[in-house]
Amino acid sequence: MPPAQQLYLLDYGAGNVRSLLNAVEHLGHTIRRIESAEDFARADKIIFPGVGAFGYAMEALRAKGFVEPLRAFIASGRPLMGICVGMQVL
Repeated sequence: MPPAQQLYLLDYGAGNVRSLLNAVEHLGHTIRRIESAEDFARADKIIFPGVGAFGYAMEALRAKGFVEPLRAFIASGRPLMGICVGMQVL
């Protein structure tokens, strides 16, 4: 049996993501939060929710050092689901 795919949540600090985490776990999946740039390399799939302004989201991603790892993840072709501002950032 192949190892389980690693599903991650990209939380840049805006909004309450608890309900999304609860929904994913309720469906039987394990989901981890991206806490460092290195987590992008560990992720097989990423969910990127967001609320608020595009500019704030980009500032928060830059401050955490997530912009380049996110670009590399997207370029790799691995699945990424953006929700609201998370989709706009893509």
